Amino acid sequence: MSINSLIKRRKTRQIMVGNVAVGGDAPISVQTMTNTETCDVEATLEQISRMVTAGVDIVRVSVPSMDAAEAFKKIRANVEVPLVADIHFDYRIALKVLDYGVDCLRINPGNIGSEERIRAVVDSAKDKGIPLRIGVNAGSLGKNLLRKYKEPNAEAMVESALTQIDILDKLDFQDFKISLKASEIFMTLAAYRSLATQIEQPFHLGITEAGGLRSGTVKSAIGLGALLMDGIGDTIRISLAADPVEEVKVGFDILKSLGLRHKGVNLVACPSCSRQNFDVISVVNELETRLEDIITPIDVAVIGCIVNGPGEAKVAEIGLTGASPNNLVYKEGVPDHKVNNENLVDELEAMVRKRVAEKQQMEENLIASS
Repeated sequence: MSINSLIKRRKTRQIMVGNVAVGGDAPISVQTMTNTETCDVEATLEQISRMVTAGVDIVRVSVPSMDAAEAFKKIRANVEVPLVADIHFDYRIALKVLDYGVDCLRINPGNIGSEERIRAVVDSAKDKGIPLRIGVNAGSLGKNLLRKYKEPNAEAMVESALTQIDILDKLDFQDFKISLKASEIFMTLAAYRSLATQIEQPFHLGITEAGGLRSGTVKSAIGLGALLMDGIGDTIRISLAADPVEEVKVGFDILKSLGLRHKGVNLVACPSCSRQNFDVISVVNELETRLEDIITPIDVAVIGCIVNGPGEAKVAEIGLTGASPNNLVYKEGVPDHKVNNENLVDELEAMVRKRVAEKQQMEENLIASS
């Protein structure tokens, strides 16, 4: 039984963010957000390019001013990846980026202003077939909710979400996704689980302000992992105080660990011990660095000794088992040849790239014959 067959995903309405399907039976997508100054078009484009290389599905860009909207227009013209514009307060900015080809608007209808202004934005989005993302954040709940609940909690977050949704319902707009983010894991879990029973729209998952690269990764893996195992979640963003490219990598690693996405190298490696016949840690670190550009799914096992090595290598496409005097390399689960410690990384990289090229060629042939 495959891992992902154990996860029964919540049935949701499907929306399109550019050419990326979100919800329904679509793969769970990985998002990140630029942290450059949006008006610095060159820097923003450079960052988006690195995100795309890392495999990102959707990129969010903050658009806080009309000048930023004009910069967004230039950014949109130079990238193919779907773009979400993050808009607060000024409905005119939302209307501008809708004209400039945005793929999704991240707004809170309640802070856009009057009903007339909200309607103008929603009508434009509806005319252009552009979905919205409603973002509820525990750190920015309305004063009325804080008075009612005394402090941020899951109930207040869900009520805030339902209030925003009610606005869209009255305008007959259903093509939206929604997020309910808090930096506290249990609050986040409770909010998503509660709202999941009440609406059909897809969820954007995240633990907001999760922390730095290490601590934020741990917190995000626990929180998002719990929801994903419940079948909740259609698109994710890992919020790290780090290079946004790291958010993309962590996002895919979380999905790969649950068998929900298969993109890039799935590297199985032992933690190493005194039985190791080569320096496992340095080999794995070097391989991860060298193979970061690969997006074709491939399973690679690197095990330092013969205790668990053969078993792991037999279920990987490329496997390495430490042995003396030479290590044993497996290909498609079958012992293939031996290699000494000096050539380990070069040999494994070459084999992985050859196998990836073969898989890409098979996929191209399949497409050509269909």
